[in-house]
Amino acid sequence: MAALLALLAVGCKTVTTTVGGVEVPANAGKSEADPRKRAEIRTELASNYYREGRLAIALEEAQRAVQVDSRYAPAHGLLGLIYMDLGDRREAEASFGRALRLEPDNSGILNNFGWFLCQSGRERESVEYFQRAAANRLYETPGLAMRNAGVCLLRVNDLDGAERALRRALEFDATDPMTKFELARLYLRRNQPDRAGFYYGLLDPASRASAPGLWLGLRIARANGDLRRERELASELNERFPTSAEASALRRGAFDE
Repeated sequence: MAALLALLAVGCKTVTTTVGGVEVPANAGKSEADPRKRAEIRTELASNYYREGRLAIALEEAQRAVQVDSRYAPAHGLLGLIYMDLGDRREAEASFGRALRLEPDNSGILNNFGWFLCQSGRERESVEYFQRAAANRLYETPGLAMRNAGVCLLRVNDLDGAERALRRALEFDATDPMTKFELARLYLRRNQPDRAGFYYGLLDPASRASAPGLWLGLRIARANGDLRRERELASELNERFPTSAEASALRRGAFDE
C-alpha cells in the first residue's frame, strides 16, 4: 500500500503519475534540437514503458537517454527505478547515486531513492531522504514522501516515528486515503481501536471495500469486540476476494500479521 513514489524531470514543468511509492514523468519536450531535449524524450518513452510494466524496453530507452545526455539526472533516476524493479540492487543504487550527484536537491529522486532503501531492508536510512524531499517547498507531493517515511518506520516497529511522519503527511495532504489507512493500521497495532476506527471511518467507500480495507475493518471490529461486524466483513472478504493475501490470513487466523 505504500507505496508508495518523484518528480524525475527538471527545468520545464513536468506532469507526473504515481506508480506505487514513486512518481514518473507523464510528458516531455517535443523538440529534438539538442541533446537535453532528446534525453527528455527518451526518458518519457522509458517512463511510459515503465508504467506499463514493460521493463526491458524501458531499460533500453532509459539507457539511450543517458547516452544522449549523461548529465540528465531524471534519466539516471528512472534507471534506478527500473533496476530496482528488475531486482538489480547494485545497479539501482549506482543509478540513484549518479542522479543525486547531478541534482542533490531533486525531491523526486530523493523520494525514489528513499523508497529503494526501504525496499532493500534499510528502512531507517531511508527516512533522511524522505525528509529531505518533503522539506523542499517546491516539491509538489511532500505528503507522499512523508507517508513513505511512515510506512517504512512501521516496518521496523518505530510506532512513535511512524505516527509523526504519517500525521505530517496528513498535514500536507488531508485527502490522501493511503495515509489515513496507514494511521488506522498504526493505531490498531498500538491497541487503540477507537482511534484506528476514526481514521478507518475517514476512508472512502472504495478503499474500505478493497481486500486490504475489508481486512483492516475486520481487525478493528475484532479489537472492539464487535463480533457481528467482524463476521460480516469476513464473509464479504471471502466472497469477493477468496484468493487474496488477506483472505488467506483470515483462514489462518493471523489477525496480528
